[in-house]
This record gives sequence, C-alpha cells and structure tokens, in this order.
Amino acid sequence: MDDLIYNQTKIPKDRWRYGFRSSASTGCGWIAVYNALRLMGYRACPEGLIRYFECQFPCVHGNFGTSIWGPALYFRKWGFPVRMTCRRSRLDALAKEGDVCVLFFRWRRGWRFGAHFVALQHTAEGFVGYNTDRVSAGPENYGHSLEAWLRERGYFLPVLTSIRTKRM
Repeated sequence: MDDLIYNQTKIPKDRWRYGFRSSASTGCGWIAVYNALRLMGYRACPEGLIRYFECQFPCVHGNFGTSIWGPALYFRKWGFPVRMTCRRSRLDALAKEGDVCVLFFRWRRGWRFGAHFVALQHTAEGFVGYNTDRVSAGPENYGHSLEAWLRERGYFLPVLTSIRTKRM
C-alpha cells in the first residue's frame, strides 16, 4: 500500500503534531493504528486519529505517546473484535488469529529507555511489520516468530493487540 507510514522520523516536525511534540517523536501509537486500518482496507485520517488519542488522556495530551491500551480501546469503540496478551508464549498464536495486529514493546540502549508501537500482520512468509524503527524504508519481515524477533533485539514487556476485520 502506498499510503502506509513506514518511518515516522520522516514526517516533517511541523506536520501532524501530537500534543506539544512532533509525530516523528511520539506518534508511533496513532501511526500503528493508522497502518492497521489501512492494512484492513479502511480509510484513515491522521488528524482524526491524533485528536482521538490526544483526548484519551487529556492531561498527557499525546506528549508522552499513546497508552498501551489506546489501540485496543480505539478498535473496540468502532466495533472491531479485539484480543490482547502480554504473555510472550501467546504472541505468535494470537497474532495469527488477527487480520492485523498492533504490537507494543519497550527497548533499552545503554542508559536510554523507550517504547514503540508497530502494526504487523501474518503472511505466508512470516510476520511483516510497519514503522519498525528509525531506518525503516518499507515493510520489514520479522520472521516466523514474534517471540524470537523480540528476544533477538532485546525488546521486552510486549503487549499484542490482535484485531479482526468487522464481519457484516
């Protein structure tokens, strides 16, 4: 899909502000939801998603990113079947059940700590992620195991939100 966001750091600093900060800095949560919607074939409006997530926690207002529960609450609000897990041993099975997923994880590099959201989906070639990191230029193959992918990179405390397309 041509309109997916593959690398949030490429978003100009003055475009799609998230609270007082740029989406390039703290927008991975709404970007993961945007990409998930697009992967399921739905239209998505970045400005509308930003407004929704900024209002979810009015005091924080997007300045520290998105709550780990934010994507699940968003999709449930709009009637999508959603399941979540934070157990590494359940990640792969639950991710395969969804049409698309949003994965949250924490990372550490030296003294720096952070967190990130990505949209992903399971394909015949394995899991494919979108907006993985600062050097992403397109979809990235995570292999056949999210658990192994997280372990290899030293990412920890994952939360997976598995989303199914609404059935009419």
